Amino acid sequence: MSQTIASIADTAAAAFESWSALGPNARRAFLNHAAAELEARADAFVETMASELRASEPWARFNVMLGSGMVREAAALTTQITGEVIPSDKPGLLSLALREPVGVILGIAPWNAPVILGCRAIAAPLACGNTVILKASERCPRTHALIVEAFAAAGFPEGVVSLVTNDPEHASEVVGALIDHPAVRRINFTGSTAVGRIIAKRAAEHLKPVLLELGGKAPLIVLADADLDEAVKAAAFGAFLNAGQICMSTERIIVVEAVADAFAKRLAEKASSMPAPAIGDQVDEQAQADIRGLIDDAMAQGARAIASGHATVLDGITPAMRFYRDESFGPVVGIIRVADEEEAIRVANDSEYGLSAAVFTRDAARGLRVARRIRSGICHVNGPTVHDEAQMPFGGVGSSGYGRFGGKAAIDAFTELRWITVAGEPGHYPI
Repeated sequence: MSQTIASIADTAAAAFESWSALGPNARRAFLNHAAAELEARADAFVETMASELRASEPWARFNVMLGSGMVREAAALTTQITGEVIPSDKPGLLSLALREPVGVILGIAPWNAPVILGCRAIAAPLACGNTVILKASERCPRTHALIVEAFAAAGFPEGVVSLVTNDPEHASEVVGALIDHPAVRRINFTGSTAVGRIIAKRAAEHLKPVLLELGGKAPLIVLADADLDEAVKAAAFGAFLNAGQICMSTERIIVVEAVADAFAKRLAEKASSMPAPAIGDQVDEQAQADIRGLIDDAMAQGARAIASGHATVLDGITPAMRFYRDESFGPVVGIIRVADEEEAIRVANDSEYGLSAAVFTRDAARGLRVARRIRSGICHVNGPTVHDEAQMPFGGVGSSGYGRFGGKAAIDAFTELRWITVAGEPGHYPI
């Protein structure tokens, strides 16, 4: 196995020289062609995601749409990888700051949004002139293989985009070998916080930079002046889309007591009316058992299930309950009642996670003020916690990771900033 890993990494390293030398519009053309090939395989993605992940057809097609959009956004970045001339105190010195590709990038993608996150792991690194190894999820190796097949069909040279798959029992060995290989210069990982810590520690042994997008416990604050109908729609969407199996999923709804009863009633009605196909299925029986354990623990300590079944709403969540702090990653959301805005902010920040958040209020200035006090990489005023666009800087703080995917932020993540000078006058030295 180690020999195979070494061979893949060596091939990617060999392909780097010619790929990084391509002009930006040549790389752009390859990426746009790959996006079209992804879209042409939409039916295959639907079938494969259903087989491997129990994914619904709408969720699979949304994955293909946003995943191909991320590839097209990366294509648009190729001419935005710029530098600058920095004024120098040395006479006649031309001082340049340049962004250059770094080499082989290891992208490790999860199963929950496999096309979106698989494409995100590789598109911007390729646009920046790097070659990429995609380490597929053990849950959906065929889905991730379809991505690499689309890039191959688009004419990417051998070694520019590679795929590594493995059985679950070999995951640690395979990922460790990839991180350790000298040709791999940087790593990006999307997945659980527990695994992210392991990857960061392993990479740190080699002083290799890592971009981590990890777990979440997204809060949605409902203030007393909120439009409750809008807040309910956003909360239900954020909590239950893809059966809550999204890193940005709304997990904690923090409601000011003055409107808590009215909000809870409307959300319970909304959740109870949502058809099962709209919510989708959890990935397997173990995931269902984990959710059941969180719900049982909360109810044993006083929480009330005001909606249950395919979509569960728990009212009366307190810090004593596991649900208050643990990521559920399933179709369940908890309501936490607070006295006022200040307590809402305190509770929103009472988490090790900090990926996405939301605030609902009719006062935009107030919403912005609250949003700036929440410790998270992303916060939406009067919108759901689940929102992603290819051009936006995406990532979290705390146990949700560090670094940013998306847009120009990805250029920082996947290039090296170098200082290069050219002397235009004879040198004068003190010795």
